[in-house]
Amino acid sequence: MSGLGEGIGAAIEGGLLARAVEPRAGEVGSHSSAGSVTCANCGTSYHGHFCPECGQKAHIHRSLAAIGHDIMHGVLHLDGKLWETLPLLTFKPGELTRRYIAGERAKFVSPMAMFLFTVFAMFAVFQMVGIGAPTDIANDLFGSDGDNPVQTEVRSQMEALEKERSTLPAKSPRRAEIDNELKGLNLVFAKAGSPSDAAEKVVSVNTGIPWFDKVLLEKWKKNPGLMLYKLQANGYKFSWLLIPLSVPFLWIMFAWRRQFKAYDHAVFVTYSLSFMSLLFIVMSILSTIPNGGGWAALLFLIAVPLHLYKQLRQAYGLSRFSTLWRLSVLLLFSMQIVLTLFVIILGLLGAF
Repeated sequence: MSGLGEGIGAAIEGGLLARAVEPRAGEVGSHSSAGSVTCANCGTSYHGHFCPECGQKAHIHRSLAAIGHDIMHGVLHLDGKLWETLPLLTFKPGELTRRYIAGERAKFVSPMAMFLFTVFAMFAVFQMVGIGAPTDIANDLFGSDGDNPVQTEVRSQMEALEKERSTLPAKSPRRAEIDNELKGLNLVFAKAGSPSDAAEKVVSVNTGIPWFDKVLLEKWKKNPGLMLYKLQANGYKFSWLLIPLSVPFLWIMFAWRRQFKAYDHAVFVTYSLSFMSLLFIVMSILSTIPNGGGWAALLFLIAVPLHLYKQLRQAYGLSRFSTLWRLSVLLLFSMQIVLTLFVIILGLLGAF
């Protein structure tokens, strides 16, 4: 239940944050008086839904039901724009990107508001379905201060053999058998307490940067479970870093096309990351049903390149060839570099 409660809280937090950065132009469902209205905020007389001077609504609520409506409206509706934006984001992402950049913004959720809402919703669903930091696996892999489950089992077997040995006569053949078994169990105990070959390679990495090795790698060696938890906790708090990390790679791929500015690339990246968050939500839900993991993996392999292809081609007006080579660069190089830099930054943030 704690995961469900934290998940609901994260979803509400994301909705409220998204609503905080969403411009109020084009809100739907507002009330208006048929006659002249005097603004209670600035005293301006006007006709319409909003004051032309300060932007306050003409209809002012004064009930507890209105407060509940405002909360649900801010968390779920995003002024009704969400239902205009989601279909285009899913099936025509390039058209949504192009139209928003061109100035058609009142009817769509802004890229940053959409990003905040989907990222927090993604982590909320992760908590609800039980996807968290694999701290136990990390401690088994890298080693920890106490006994791991394998060592605990081996230790209990060793204690039972030693107890049996203490009850046997000095010349009993069974004592020699027990001694041999204890030697073998000692080797198993030592092996279970040491990192695996893959872990040894990870924890023995030396970058040659003294402060980096001391601050980050030493903490991974000391408490990998805690570091993985911090990695997850910082993941959604600093997920916005993916935007400035990704924009330079798109700028390089369009450097000779000066009609596309850094702002255009930022809108592209932000809407793309919003879709990826929605995709991970669907995948995490699929993984909870029997044999759903395979379907989730298949959906990922199909949806990611297809969505990026459609968004690249429609947003920038590219030919098939231009779209394909840029898509290949994004998938094979840029995304890996961005994700690596992102994980390193999260690791450094978690080390302090």
